[in-house]
Amino acid sequence: MKLLNLSLLFFFIIFFTRSESCKSNDKTTLLKIKKSLNNPRILDSWDPLTDCCTYWIGVVCNHGRITGLTIAAGEVVGEIAEEIGDLRDLVILDWSSLYGLRGTIPRSITKLKNLVYMRFRITELSGPIPEYISELQNVTFLDLSFNRFNGSIPGSISQMPKLEAIQLNHNKLTGSIPESFGSFLGKVPDLFLGNNHLSGKIPKTLSKSDFNTLSLSGNNFSGDASMFFGHNRTTVRLDLSRNNFHFDLSKVKLAKSLVSLDLSHNRVFGELPLELTKLRLDHFNISFNRLCGTIPQGGLLQNFEVYEFSNNLCLCGAPLQRC
Repeated sequence: MKLLNLSLLFFFIIFFTRSESCKSNDKTTLLKIKKSLNNPRILDSWDPLTDCCTYWIGVVCNHGRITGLTIAAGEVVGEIAEEIGDLRDLVILDWSSLYGLRGTIPRSITKLKNLVYMRFRITELSGPIPEYISELQNVTFLDLSFNRFNGSIPGSISQMPKLEAIQLNHNKLTGSIPESFGSFLGKVPDLFLGNNHLSGKIPKTLSKSDFNTLSLSGNNFSGDASMFFGHNRTTVRLDLSRNNFHFDLSKVKLAKSLVSLDLSHNRVFGELPLELTKLRLDHFNISFNRLCGTIPQGGLLQNFEVYEFSNNLCLCGAPLQRC
């Protein structure tokens, strides 16, 4: 549903674009951005002699003002220009697969008060994720994945009232999850924090947040993660794999909405709940834990492969060996 909403947003911007020429100050700003990226070949269409709303690839306009800026899949050498904040009408800012994009996100980004979609993905951006990101109060989709950001996760992100998804996975972030992520100002967004260097116990405040999708895989979290389970939750996808979580799986109550559950490579113990047979699972992995007992028969559990149950203490029954 969220992806559909984003698709509709792109559709609206593209199909309601006016044919008016782009404003001269916006064109000047774009040329400064191009220069800050060392005039890459992927921006060859950005010719100062042509209209930026009509001929420039990656530029979308409405009433002559730039509302969308996409730069993707090309060789650039440089940083995000401070002048990016001068594109005050931007709704979509999408830069991805730019391996030579370095530096960090400039403070001027906070001038983009209309921004709804913000993605800097697969770049060389580094340093701490700036606290001032939270000043972008209209952003619904925040994707800073596959970069080199380090330091702790800014707790102020929870104060962005319209967020629907936060993707900070595949960085070098450290510390734990902010306490404030237990009390988002708006609705609870999908949260992707996998493949960082995060550690420690999960703050108890997160038991208040009912995540639709949550991925914490590939970190060094420890302790009890049973707070993410419960009959009354609406969780659809939960990935806690490749951590050091330690809790009794037989005591958790599973949300009926679960379709994907990955607990592999932890220290989870106990027996498998019978409730698993009632779920419409399309992904399930509990390998490399300390689970015991008989695998419940029925539902979709026996559709999964041996390796998805393997390397537990004393788990048995189909698809593993008979008990």
